[in-house]
Amino acid sequence: MSPRSQRESKPSSSRRKATGFKRPSNHKTNTKHSSRNRKKIASSKPKVAPEDRKVIVFNKPFDTLSQFTDGEGRKTLADFIPVKDVYAAGRLDRDSEGLMVLTNDGVLQAKLTQPQSKSPKTYWVQVDGAPSEEDLDKLRKGVELKDGMTLPAKVEVMDEPSVWERNPPVRFRANIPTTWLSITIIEGRNRQVRRMTANIGFPTLRLIRYSMGDIKLGDLQPGAWKEVSI
Repeated sequence: MSPRSQRESKPSSSRRKATGFKRPSNHKTNTKHSSRNRKKIASSKPKVAPEDRKVIVFNKPFDTLSQFTDGEGRKTLADFIPVKDVYAAGRLDRDSEGLMVLTNDGVLQAKLTQPQSKSPKTYWVQVDGAPSEEDLDKLRKGVELKDGMTLPAKVEVMDEPSVWERNPPVRFRANIPTTWLSITIIEGRNRQVRRMTANIGFPTLRLIRYSMGDIKLGDLQPGAWKEVSI
């Protein structure tokens, strides 16, 4: 076969599109690699003796990044925590508040963050509107997000908690009620709780993480931290 006929025998990109030709998906392979990479990262974290373990409980303020460095001058953990050689057990969105746990113990970090450990994380969530029990049952059963179904969540309506005022304050809509929910999940996808409440039609206005595993925020105020023994 001549070079010309060889070229003509290969479908062009437009022809592939027209005929529905697709390259084989390697999604499962990528997922396996991603899982292996997460395990590799977790196993590379330092394992420390109990007497050398550091565990910091921190109340992250609104508009603070859950990392120690930033090239854009935004507030980070370094603005509040002077302790060295600790790293965050999971992230908390910049626009979310509440409990962060920082540690030098990789085993504890994995226990608090990896889904297979089934370590519960509880959030106090203020949503726009008044969801019914039927609405909340959707979260309890799991909802379909862009990255797949969520695992069943524990969801209860709660009284407004006695917490600090947010700065800046939450913007409310006139004549539209808000509702506080206690939502407990064992996953940790990006902005998961916010996406869950939006999925059922009740956007999150304010989100405070209250507990991770057996570690609770307690009466710790925004920007404050303390070292605890576990």
